[in-house]
Amino acid sequence: MNSEPKSRYTFSGHETFQCKMLWLKKGYDFVRTNKNFNLPDAVIDLGVGKNMVSAIRYWLKAFGLFTNDNLTEIAHYIFDKDHNTEDLTTLWLLHYLLVNTNHASLYNLTFLEFQKERKEFSVEQLQKFIKRKCIDIGNSNENTVKKDIGVLLKNYVMPVEGMPFDDYSTLLLEINLIRAKTEDKVYIFNDLGKRAVTPEILLYAIIDQKGQDKTVSFDVLQKISLIFCMPMLELIETIQYLEKIYKGTIVYTDNAGIKQVQFLKELDKFEVLNHYYDRI
Repeated sequence: MNSEPKSRYTFSGHETFQCKMLWLKKGYDFVRTNKNFNLPDAVIDLGVGKNMVSAIRYWLKAFGLFTNDNLTEIAHYIFDKDHNTEDLTTLWLLHYLLVNTNHASLYNLTFLEFQKERKEFSVEQLQKFIKRKCIDIGNSNENTVKKDIGVLLKNYVMPVEGMPFDDYSTLLLEINLIRAKTEDKVYIFNDLGKRAVTPEILLYAIIDQKGQDKTVSFDVLQKISLIFCMPMLELIETIQYLEKIYKGTIVYTDNAGIKQVQFLKELDKFEVLNHYYDRI
């Protein structure tokens, strides 16, 4: 499920709504019962306003759960194992899907490219970065991008005390990947959140990224470390732990400074997830 470079970026579709708790479940159940987002009854069936109907559809696509008017394999898997997306590991998986699916371009650009440049940032710095990325393809609408950045921050940054209760009902807040540093609106990619990432989610991501390859390069490992805001050393330690769990299947090597993971046997990414979900 590797994301490909895009000739055009997408910075709208969410109607300025961050993804709320249970929205993905609502959308999943809605599609599964053969209902249509474009019909007037969608407002009644989903129990939300018209703009929220559009937002729910958008987030289903952004998380890679709904494409070409069909639910994806990972959508069925997630809602079979964790009906209401309550488990922290499910949130990490959804975060990975959001960044890697690249339907919502800002998330891929922010975590995989912008984060390489700076660990602390302001809205203005992120906006300038996106503008720079968009110059060559001519689809940078500054107002749209600024709104998109606002939604991204609402998805990840814990609201300050006194904010409306609705701001606390956001799906991804608990993984705590971006935090507000001070009152001067500086934000930090939070590598302290790494300790909560379940090893199976990291292995799922590695398998997903490698495709049919038997060797996973350092570049791919670096990509995964950026997605989860995890220092490379900590990612390698987790891989070495997984090497013991899946003995004879995966091997981490560091020869002459060339770090990579080799798969000696095929390993199904859904079986890896089962290793976690079947024991909770």
